[in-house]
Amino acid sequence: MSHVVVIGAGQAGSSLVAKLRSSGFEGQITLIGEENAPPYQRPPLSKAYLLGEMEKERLFLRPEAYYADNGITLKLGQPVTALDAAARTVTVGGETLSYDHLALTTGSIPRRLPASIGGDLEGVFTVRDLKDVDAMAPEVTEGRRVLIVGGGYIGLEAAAVCSKKGMQVTLVEMADRILQRVASPQTSDYFRDLHKSHGVDIREGVGLSHLTGEGRVSGAVLSDGSDLALDMVIVGVGILPATGPAEMAGVELENGIKTDAHGRTSNPSIWAAGDCASFPYKGGRIRLESVQNAIDQAECVALNIMGAGKDYVPEPWFWSDQYDTKLQIAGLNTGYDEIVTREAEGTLSFWYYKGDQFLAVDAINDPRGYMVGKRLLSMGKSPDKTAVADPATELKALLKA
Repeated sequence: MSHVVVIGAGQAGSSLVAKLRSSGFEGQITLIGEENAPPYQRPPLSKAYLLGEMEKERLFLRPEAYYADNGITLKLGQPVTALDAAARTVTVGGETLSYDHLALTTGSIPRRLPASIGGDLEGVFTVRDLKDVDAMAPEVTEGRRVLIVGGGYIGLEAAAVCSKKGMQVTLVEMADRILQRVASPQTSDYFRDLHKSHGVDIREGVGLSHLTGEGRVSGAVLSDGSDLALDMVIVGVGILPATGPAEMAGVELENGIKTDAHGRTSNPSIWAAGDCASFPYKGGRIRLESVQNAIDQAECVALNIMGAGKDYVPEPWFWSDQYDTKLQIAGLNTGYDEIVTREAEGTLSFWYYKGDQFLAVDAINDPRGYMVGKRLLSMGKSPDKTAVADPATELKALLKA
């Protein structure tokens, strides 16, 4: 009987094993995760869960009983200690498993501050898994002073939670503007104003020189020479693909675990999906860090393990919740040269174009704009810019133009 072993029990790993079973795979399935919890959602960690508005069990992607009911062996709380690609074996928890196909859905790891600048001090946190947020939550209390390092989505979401909890929040972003790597200046402007209206002190073009404190963080010196007194620090400076098991297996790496369009690595019996995997896209190679990619790529790999021979073509979408504002993004804005702004009926959206080609949309409290933009992208349509900008234009009409 064929045995599929999946290393990495996150969104991608859970999606992959579920797709195998629902598609009629009758062999053995083993899902291995380093954490003790069954596969769970990560996005709410820095939002509803940290705010105390979501119970831990509601994070779980599926009830734990689902796996046993579907003949999926869960091995949790145990890292992989050895991987022999030639022998097709994985060692976990002192047990050596043989596999026919191995899928790596190992996700990503947060970038941490170097110990040389105080990254190892107590009171310095990253936001990546349950353990991180459970450790941080008791510290997020009214009146305390927090420094957020990094003005991407994780940093801004953490800033919103801390502000809502009544903390004194300072956020530093070394680049010229928050969200510079992922969004337009217009989107950055909107979220800068939003956070400032909630009392967050945003400092752009300013980095962290070093943290201070004896054993526990008590302050920070910034790159402009200013000093801050602090009670805690939250670091949101990006993530790196988790490639440890891939390195054990000796598969090729390129911005993560290098796969072909089917999700297969340089070893024909080893596959990869999710944050850890890079894949061919429009003549280049990309790696996507999103729920959409974790689910869709993993499901595609599951079908290909079963022989489908299907190329993975992403239809990217993302979201971020900050205060009472919901940002929804469809598409990839890479290479844009023009932004079309649409304001209508209390909604706001920014539409990215390269020449006349529509690339992506940032929709702010505008679910209709998001859904229409997403549909246009899937149809390969580029709406007229003047029509998009005109608040009198009925968005659904763009789908028929």
